[in-house]
Amino acid sequence: MRRTTVLRTVLSAGLLVSAATLGLTQAAADEAPLTATASRAPASSALVSAMQHDLGLTKRQATARLAQETAARGVETTARRVAGASYGGSWFDAKSGKLVVAVTEAASRDAVEATGARVTLVRHSQRQLDATKARIDALDAPAGVGSWHVDPRAGSVVVDVVSAHKDDNDVRSFVARARAAGPVVVRQTDKAPSTFAAGTVGGDPYYTGNVRCSIGFSVYGGFVTAGHCAQPGASVRGWDNSYIGNFQGSSFPDNDYAWVNVGSGWWTVPVVLGWGTVSDQLVRGSGEAPVGASICRSGSTSHWHCGTVLAKNETVNYSQGAVHQMTKTSVCAEPGDSGGSFISGDQAQGVTSGGWGNCTSGGETWYQPVNEILNRYGLRLHTA
Repeated sequence: MRRTTVLRTVLSAGLLVSAATLGLTQAAADEAPLTATASRAPASSALVSAMQHDLGLTKRQATARLAQETAARGVETTARRVAGASYGGSWFDAKSGKLVVAVTEAASRDAVEATGARVTLVRHSQRQLDATKARIDALDAPAGVGSWHVDPRAGSVVVDVVSAHKDDNDVRSFVARARAAGPVVVRQTDKAPSTFAAGTVGGDPYYTGNVRCSIGFSVYGGFVTAGHCAQPGASVRGWDNSYIGNFQGSSFPDNDYAWVNVGSGWWTVPVVLGWGTVSDQLVRGSGEAPVGASICRSGSTSHWHCGTVLAKNETVNYSQGAVHQMTKTSVCAEPGDSGGSFISGDQAQGVTSGGWGNCTSGGETWYQPVNEILNRYGLRLHTA
């Protein structure tokens, strides 16, 4: 097997290689603790180039932004604790290069600013907005409603309605009930979200029956991916049609996550495929990127693309049912990318779920946060 083929195996599968092919030993998979801390390793030149291309940045701007986002991840946890019940949400502001923290009480300003964040006063706390969203989650959403999420910048829950269905009676009824639940803003979107699974295509990373999806991140004992790709017990085949393992757990809808055990000569490695656009990315932790931060995605169909985090804790209303606690991004994706890796710097963020649009005309994509998956199944992220 040529080396280029081996590399494609490692990365298009999102972090799996055949131990028989690469001659790996058990020592290569010795466990290390899950980490959520940011790496101090410098950004690769290829990653900077990808950000220049997809985000319209200069090399200097891309390098500076990565450093600012790493700092913002550290500030967010402390600022939220300091703000306490006054906390109204936070986001990364690309213009200032700082984390912005919303608070409901002016008395909290000085203490939160001391953490290194900028502060803005808002009317509603994160707790109040989360409660409003929870009440909306309990409603039965029609197909013309795309999604809804807490938006700290708007100080409300944003409900996205598909433009072509905005005047449908069931949509109007849902919007009225949503507005009665608390502070709500209604926006229009061009298309409804859908998942990114695809029919079998030769040479791509993994298959379940006649469905092709992408592997997200290696964990000790297997990998995580999207739940809509298969049910528990389903057999998984690799890019070369060899047996990898089985879905050990899967949830969809309500959630969109799953994990697959790895065996039969396959091994896990802490790598995300760069597909030649960037160098292969090492995974060093799972520190959560704030809203506004840059983020990139790797998948078996459209390969490597970057964008920004648009919203967190969004409920996405697929035709199969609603999925909760998703993160929305401006990164494009296409059928077959489902389950693939979302990464910010060297920090794992989540697995691709669905979205709208494509990588020619653009679109938006949601992912299921990886830390939720790890906690749900008691898994440990494989890190470099």
